[in-house]
Amino acid sequence: MSEFSQKLNAWYRKNARDLPWRRTKDPYKIWISEIMLQQTTVAAVIPYYEKWIKNFPTVYEAASAPLQKILRAWQGLGYYTRAKNIHKSAQIIAQEYHGKIPQDPQALRKLPGFGPYTVGAVLSIAFNERRPIIDANVRRVIMRQNATVGPAEPSQDRGILAFLDQVMPKKENNIFNQALMELGALICHNGEPRCRICPVRSTCRAYHMGKQAAIPTSKKRVIKEIDAVIALIKRDKKYFIQRRPAKGLFADLWEFPGGKIEKGESSKTALYREILEELKAEVQSVNFLFNVQQFYTQFKANLHVWSCELKTYPKADKVHKWVSQENFHRYPMPSGSVKIIKRLTTANEF
Repeated sequence: MSEFSQKLNAWYRKNARDLPWRRTKDPYKIWISEIMLQQTTVAAVIPYYEKWIKNFPTVYEAASAPLQKILRAWQGLGYYTRAKNIHKSAQIIAQEYHGKIPQDPQALRKLPGFGPYTVGAVLSIAFNERRPIIDANVRRVIMRQNATVGPAEPSQDRGILAFLDQVMPKKENNIFNQALMELGALICHNGEPRCRICPVRSTCRAYHMGKQAAIPTSKKRVIKEIDAVIALIKRDKKYFIQRRPAKGLFADLWEFPGGKIEKGESSKTALYREILEELKAEVQSVNFLFNVQQFYTQFKANLHVWSCELKTYPKADKVHKWVSQENFHRYPMPSGSVKIIKRLTTANEF
């Protein structure tokens, strides 16, 4: 065992956080946790993971659940394609593998949502196979170990894999991979790492060169800002919502009618246009209620919320519903719509 892996594993045994998915060797539960943890913080994932396992304790429950129930359980985690892929993969695993996660890497790669990271994570953590896995934390740790200059991007992975192949132990691979990610999360994090208490600083080239804070280089992220108008249409104590298409942004989620405010349009003008385009209906009267801001991965949305009375009202069908405030929880919605509902509930503004 290399000096790096020996010190890293010893540190992990003493300092690993007590997380619910680390108390099991069930490949299904480990798979679910790894998917949830992609681009989501540990603190945010814990309640979702615990609720998910309670609602869908095995592959069979996840496979047999309606898609809308799956999406509702995922609401708030974002990147809903992850949940849809879990649903599809669970159905395949239930039908073709008798409910057991296959240990064959070729079989895993064919499942929806099983990219190189997920395959490696499941095989190493659940089955203790010698498989390297690379996430943002691992990239940062190894780039500092090697003093590799540049942004932490997949283009760095060839050098990282070569390093991991040298230091990865033949045993305890499940510990090693989790220890790497844990080190990146708790010690070797962005900005100023906590080098004084790092178990592998003796082998870290960036530390010895005094460049640990500059590696990897940061990449400026441009957040696009958009303005959108939202129509709250209420009739007989029920609100009108509609289901988004099965493909595209927020696929299969439910939302209030509305859309992007075009250049040169006022919020009110956009509201009239959206209702006519989406519902083929004319507006009787409108009243501005409030604004809501929601940050997504690549953009910030400023939502201008209006109450609307129409001359004629749309009928309910498979993709259009009239829902009471008490029943909103039955429908998975984007985070912006959830904020609007909370505002309605707490302020009773409409």
